[in-house]
Amino acid sequence: GFNDQEIVVLSGAHALGRCHTFSSGHWGPWTNAPTTMSNEYFRLLFEVDWKEKKTHEGKPWTGPRQFENPTGDLMMLPSDLVLTKDPSFRQYAEVYAKDEEKFWQDFGK
Repeated sequence: GFNDQEIVVLSGAHALGRCHTFSSGHWGPWTNAPTTMSNEYFRLLFEVDWKEKKTHEGKPWTGPRQFENPTGDLMMLPSDLVLTKDPSFRQYAEVYAKDEEKFWQDFGK
C-alpha cells in the first residue's frame, strides 16, 4: 500500500486532465492548465474557496458530489479536499503547494 505522503503526491496527477460526465459522472478540470503538470492542483486546493456544485449550465446538478471554484470553471472531488482537512495529508499538500521542486522530486520517486 501507499503511505500518506505517497497518496498526496500521487494525487498531484490531478493537475492533468479533467472529468467527463459520460465516464465518471463528474464534470470539469482540476486546474487552469489541464495539459500541464505542475503544483497548481495543490495551490488551488488552498487558494480557492471551494463550494459544493449545485447547478450546471443553468440546471440543477444531478451528478455525484463535487466542488467548484466561484466561477464554476474548475472542480475538486471530495477526495481532493480531504487533502486539506486531514492533518497527515495536509502537511504534505501544503509543502507541495509552496514548493513545486519538492513536488517533482517526490512525484518522481
